[in-house]
Amino acid sequence: MTTPLILVTNDDGIQAPGLALLADALKALGEVHVYAPDRQQSAVGHGVSLWKPLRVTQVREHWFQVDGTPTDCVMLAVRSLLGRRPDLLVSGINTGANLGDDVTYSGTVAGAFEGMLLGVPSFAISNVSHNPRHLDAAATFAVKLGRRILDHGMPEDTMLNVNLPDLPYEELAGVAITRMGRRNYQDEIIRREDPRGRVYYWIGGADPTHAQESGTDFEAIEKGQISVTPLHRDLTNHAAMHHFFEPQIEL
Repeated sequence: MTTPLILVTNDDGIQAPGLALLADALKALGEVHVYAPDRQQSAVGHGVSLWKPLRVTQVREHWFQVDGTPTDCVMLAVRSLLGRRPDLLVSGINTGANLGDDVTYSGTVAGAFEGMLLGVPSFAISNVSHNPRHLDAAATFAVKLGRRILDHGMPEDTMLNVNLPDLPYEELAGVAITRMGRRNYQDEIIRREDPRGRVYYWIGGADPTHAQESGTDFEAIEKGQISVTPLHRDLTNHAAMHHFFEPQIEL
């Protein structure tokens, strides 16, 4: 029987502590190969580097850094460098939540989404704290979830977005299968000048809030649960299609 091949990536960069914890834990399931950005790539979304060459540097055995996005890392590994299609792709462990609308910005989620597009069973995993104390809990759960996926497979055109509260593993209140909640972002555009008088901008502001709705990823985290949200390849709003057919849009 062939040893499962597991691809690990992230968006926090090759030096991120969550990446090392995740890769080491997943060795319990198979042969782990890491392809990760050489620097911080948070909030790059599903970006692909079409207008620059990419350089891949080996850091140590089975560890490679790429001067590009998480999506670049996955595309290079799966389409060319691994030599065979991985049996599982895991993106993380991200520091900070990827809840609700965050998934549209997240490089962590994009890495797993690209894996799904390439036909690899994939999930992203995050600890919701920006200063986590219990990344090991996410690593432990990643092994459990990875083993289930290797044994039972995944629905077609689906990836999983996993978020954990920053709690010890034994204090987690279970696993909830959830839907995406809705963020209320508080972003500001901050205008400043550099010492030479040239204008620059920071996008920032207060931490976002969220809508209070049942069954969401936010609710699960508030209850101390692990949130597992299946995300689908098809982004079509099927329920809205009739709005454009009745009356029909005409040339």
